[in-house]
Amino acid sequence: MHLESRGLAPGTVNLRLAAIRRLAYEGADSGLLSPEQAAGIRRVKGAKKLGARVGNWLTADDAHALWVLPDSKTSKGKRDRAILSVLLACGLRRGEVAALDVDDIQRREDHWVIVDLAGKSGHVRTVPVPDWVMRMIGEWITAAGISDGKLFRCVCRAGKTWGDFMTDRVIVRNH
Repeated sequence: MHLESRGLAPGTVNLRLAAIRRLAYEGADSGLLSPEQAAGIRRVKGAKKLGARVGNWLTADDAHALWVLPDSKTSKGKRDRAILSVLLACGLRRGEVAALDVDDIQRREDHWVIVDLAGKSGHVRTVPVPDWVMRMIGEWITAAGISDGKLFRCVCRAGKTWGDFMTDRVIVRNH
């Protein structure tokens, strides 16, 4: 009741109750709790999970169909495929993908990872990046001529990144 009164989710409540139950088992085994007390603790009911998971979940075929939609011959298509690759394979949120810098992706112990990714509630994690996703990111970086800063940038209709577009405008104005 105390955990539920704190407004914790049923999954969190049940996880903490499981830890208490394990502690009761250990206490009874070591003689710190009587078997009756341990049995009473083990009988405490967990929180009920109400409702069902909602949403439209992609199958592997759906994900592949989505991934092949962007034209891989254009800069915009390469960028979009790289974004979709990161979303699908790494499980990042869209805000996390938008905030990625080139330096966030590093090689660690012969594996590509996104390091120190700050997610919900300030949780920091390291996310593995499959090799095929790195190929998509590499194609995008090469096409856009990116070496640092934000990984995923705007692409104008001419196929240039926003930085290239602004550089071209400055050069034209100065002539």
